[in-house]
Amino acid sequence: MGDVVNLNKFRKKRKKAEAESVARENRTRFGRTKHQRKSDDARKRKNVTELDQKKLQTPTQTDDKDGSEY
Repeated sequence: MGDVVNLNKFRKKRKKAEAESVARENRTRFGRTKHQRKSDDARKRKNVTELDQKKLQTPTQTDDKDGSEY
């Protein structure tokens, strides 16, 4: 006679294996290489620095309470 088995364990194993295969497929389909991630990060940093350089500087307000400059 065979051993008594818990079917929930087998169901969980099968579900986990299916999820892993889907994850593996998604990694190959949507994953990016290290070089691609680095180049995207460098491009983002470059865009941010260029934008910061093009911003106009606004004059700071003085703390004069009466509103006069002199």
